[in-house]
Amino acid sequence: MSDTPSSPDVSNLTIAVLGGTGPQGRGLARRFAAAGLDVVLGSRDASRASAAAAALASVGRVRGASNADAAAAGDIVLVVVPWDGHAQLLESLRGELAGKVVVDCVNPLGFDKQGAYALAVEEGSATQQAAAILPDSRVVGAFHNVSAVLLEDPAVERVDTDVLVLGDDREATDLVQALADVVPGMRGLYGGRLRNAHQVEAFTANLISVNRRYKAHAGVRVTDV
Repeated sequence: MSDTPSSPDVSNLTIAVLGGTGPQGRGLARRFAAAGLDVVLGSRDASRASAAAAALASVGRVRGASNADAAAAGDIVLVVVPWDGHAQLLESLRGELAGKVVVDCVNPLGFDKQGAYALAVEEGSATQQAAAILPDSRVVGAFHNVSAVLLEDPAVERVDTDVLVLGDDREATDLVQALADVVPGMRGLYGGRLRNAHQVEAFTANLISVNRRYKAHAGVRVTDV
């Protein structure tokens, strides 16, 4: 459970997932839809988004749309796009995302023969870049370290991991913590301000190394909370 006495109610909110046709986006959409939330999958190609949504029709209420239409429809908007298209997409959606809680889930990572590693970001992190591009939005970082494989697997009933939620707006971080809490096994925890997002994003590279070595789908659990 979140650290607030009574968590915000997210049951009547629409969750938009930009980049929702990729593994992470599809997986998060599956879990939120299974929890009874309305979900809009966004993509550069609306027909591709509709096809991905149709594949999740048996899970819950999911529909597909262009990224712009999904951004406009969502009460909470998750950004789950490749790092190399991150800034361009957000710049193109400033209007649609104004006034929204925007959850950046992007990990700026590179890959070489030695494995995954964190990339340097001028603003400090992907989440901070989003906040700089979207001054009229309430930007939060979350869902960086959750296994897409587990999220997408219908045989996995519980996703036993903590989600570190980062932001400077207490109301917005509480809301995103509550969103994480709707997924069985998942727990949203406040992880610090936006300036602390870099190490959470970068830690995904360490988890990839763990997973490769141990053939696992590791996540994060915080003790004594």
